[in-house]
Amino acid sequence: MPGMRWVITKEVEKLIPGGNNTAVVRVNAEVCPHCGERLYSKEAITLFEHIRLQLANGDVAGFLPVGQTYKVAG
Repeated sequence: MPGMRWVITKEVEKLIPGGNNTAVVRVNAEVCPHCGERLYSKEAITLFEHIRLQLANGDVAGFLPVGQTYKVAG
């Protein structure tokens, strides 16, 4: 139908910054197949907020290091 909008459920990776750290978390989201916009559940948003707070406080116990992040000078 013209103008019909729909989304698909898929697992996505979300980057969550907090303080000087960043975490990657995988969650299910509703994703628009045309523009890529993501819609997260209330539970996922609560998880993001919790992780952001942990990162800001330097509480990374239970998080797995996966590499380093660099800022390009200039």
